[in-house]
Amino acid sequence: LFRMKFLQQLFRKSRGLEMLFQVPLCQKPVPCMCLATSTCLYSKKKKVNGYEQVDQEKYKNLVCSVTSYKTSSQTPETLFEEDNLLYGPADKHRSPVKNAETKTPKSWVPLVNPNKRIPLPGSDSNLPLKISLQRNKIPSVTSILQQTIPPQQALYLERWKQKMILKLGKDGFAEYTKNLFLQGKLFHATLESIFLSEEMPTKGQGEDTAVSGYLSSVQHVLKDISEIKALESAVQHETLQYLGLVDCVAKYRGQLCVIDWKTSEKSKPSLQNTFDNPLQVAAYIGAINHDANYDFQVSCGLIVVAYKNGSPAHPHFMDPDLCSQYWNKWLLRLEEYMER
Repeated sequence: LFRMKFLQQLFRKSRGLEMLFQVPLCQKPVPCMCLATSTCLYSKKKKVNGYEQVDQEKYKNLVCSVTSYKTSSQTPETLFEEDNLLYGPADKHRSPVKNAETKTPKSWVPLVNPNKRIPLPGSDSNLPLKISLQRNKIPSVTSILQQTIPPQQALYLERWKQKMILKLGKDGFAEYTKNLFLQGKLFHATLESIFLSEEMPTKGQGEDTAVSGYLSSVQHVLKDISEIKALESAVQHETLQYLGLVDCVAKYRGQLCVIDWKTSEKSKPSLQNTFDNPLQVAAYIGAINHDANYDFQVSCGLIVVAYKNGSPAHPHFMDPDLCSQYWNKWLLRLEEYMER
């Protein structure tokens, strides 16, 4: 009403204004919308928010997350929920080692020889076999494993070597490795003499030697070993054409095993800590089973890690299933060597 009276007074005072607004006033009873810009002196113009034109109900969550500035509607929990909804559950990383384990050798040879005849037990000598190793063009198990060592394992050994060289120097490192080799050789010779004499070493035996700690370390393992079949004896796989030198073949807790004696200054409580030693044992088992010089077959293995400080050795027993798994890995390494 106030606006209408104001306009009427304007019309009376000015004929021109009356003519200007005559048509809109006659057609529309409320022309205030046309004069909205002229009332800016009497009220403040309201700021228009562009988000108000959005369908609030339809995009409620989106609008709230965009326009909110005090707290964020996105939290780690909601982000994970959205990722799970959009992309599905996260797929766990698969190690390439597992994929390598599924590979099968191109030419597979069984670990146990089905054609080998085992003679009946007779009155033959109970002395263990000790066949000399004949050097020829046939590759050895040790050289095959060394030339097909995985890159990651080679990198680990190289880092250890460089670390020892920095600590001892080149000459010192050469002397260190030489002493390790001599200690291992002396340890094997001492064990051989113990097995041949069939006398268990006493606690004080060998205290003045370099292997006294190793002998003390294996005391509890030697009590479980019996029926020695072979000692430091050469083996050759007649089909796959490779050879090696077996430390010992004997029964461990009633199971006939290829036994590999290892010396270490570092604790190796699990079989994985022995690197390629299980493959070496599996290779020796397969060679014995396909070597005519041996009138028996083996399906188990044992890796004994003896420690210089005399702490109890770790015996790692390999049952037939585990030996079969490492036998397949050995065949893959052998194929890799032959393809080079």
